[in-house]
Amino acid sequence: MRRVALVTLVVDDYDEAIRFYTEALGFRLAEDAPRPDGSRWVVVEPGTGGAGTGLLLASAKDEAQRGRIGDQTGGRVGFFLHTDDFARDHARMLASGVRFLEEPRHEPYGSVAVFEDLYGNRWDLLQPAAD
Repeated sequence: MRRVALVTLVVDDYDEAIRFYTEALGFRLAEDAPRPDGSRWVVVEPGTGGAGTGLLLASAKDEAQRGRIGDQTGGRVGFFLHTDDFARDHARMLASGVRFLEEPRHEPYGSVAVFEDLYGNRWDLLQPAAD
């Protein structure tokens, strides 16, 4: 079996990013370990089972990396958070201060709304349509 295990997301501050992903989006902190170079290995995951793709939160190391924070996909939606209950998660995220860029839409492929993370990266909150 093969799968994408982690996707790196360049962040400005580890603790600020951990708070956003765990508190506002409801992810779980899977790993937070110091590294010999002074950085940290920080992984957050949207689920509880560890079977999905996690985010490796990586602190920017130089100006080039800092310039990519919040614009890692050129302004496009670059991340897709699937849910089994769109209304529940949308309401919880709104109450946690997550900024949605549009009202929820109901498309043939499912219920969806675009939101931004704390740095401005665009995400879809998506409940896929039932088969």
